[in-house]
Amino acid sequence: MSNETNIELAADPSDIPSQETVIFPKRDPRLLAWRDMKDGLFKWHIWLMLAYQDIKLRYRRSVLGPFWITLSMAITVYSMGFLYSHLFHTDLQSYFPFLVGGMVTWALISSQVSELTDTFVVADGLIKQLKLPYSLYVHRVAMRNILIFFHNMLVIVPILAIFHEVAKVNLYTLLLIPGLLFVYINSISFGMVLAMIGARYRDISQVIKSLIQVIFFLTPVMWRPDVLSEKKRFVVLLNPFSSFIEIVRSPLIGRPPAFHDVVMVLGVTLVGFLISYKMFVRYRSRIVYWL
Repeated sequence: MSNETNIELAADPSDIPSQETVIFPKRDPRLLAWRDMKDGLFKWHIWLMLAYQDIKLRYRRSVLGPFWITLSMAITVYSMGFLYSHLFHTDLQSYFPFLVGGMVTWALISSQVSELTDTFVVADGLIKQLKLPYSLYVHRVAMRNILIFFHNMLVIVPILAIFHEVAKVNLYTLLLIPGLLFVYINSISFGMVLAMIGARYRDISQVIKSLIQVIFFLTPVMWRPDVLSEKKRFVVLLNPFSSFIEIVRSPLIGRPPAFHDVVMVLGVTLVGFLISYKMFVRYRSRIVYWL
């Protein structure tokens, strides 16, 4: 047998793809964004622990701990109740529960908006070191403020006891659960948008905090909507912050939220989810480079 027959023919070099010609499949950004949101939700034990740890570290070595938040809120709303009831020439019994419920709810919503804007900036150390879903950090901030809200709910307990004829615990109080759920969902949706914008443009945080102060005076937190004339009621009807406050404040004092407020919240929730998903799909891969 000749040596030629023992030589195996090599494959044609043209059949072997070179390193330059290898094409790696491009991963779908929509799939990555959806997986990020899903993994962030399922890792609830992580962001819940981090939210609790944030509150604990903020008030460590203090006697009252997180209840300093409740004490501060109580001093503020109780003093405001007596003062503004005289300034607005309104009945204290009806105005006090309205004010306390509004201030407690506003503290939740305003802190969500302000703190969620800095979510990725504050957590840049963890983002660069650990491979965790971006949405997890948004859940962390949103849940932290929800936990603080439950502390602040203690402020309204004396109001329910003193003004029980106007504010009471009844079946409508159960509507507080879906109300807080909608606040949380929108905190995640719009919080994702604000966090991305805040990571890209660092000045946006100060802009948001300034706008929140303006919105506070345009929203019926301290003043009742009925003080406005019919022609100026659009300030309340077209204000989504007013609707979100009412779906929490009304159950707190034993009243059902208005139908208009429910419709407004549902509409804003749908729009917020669509905007958040579109932006997250497009800019998710750039977040780490903005930090």
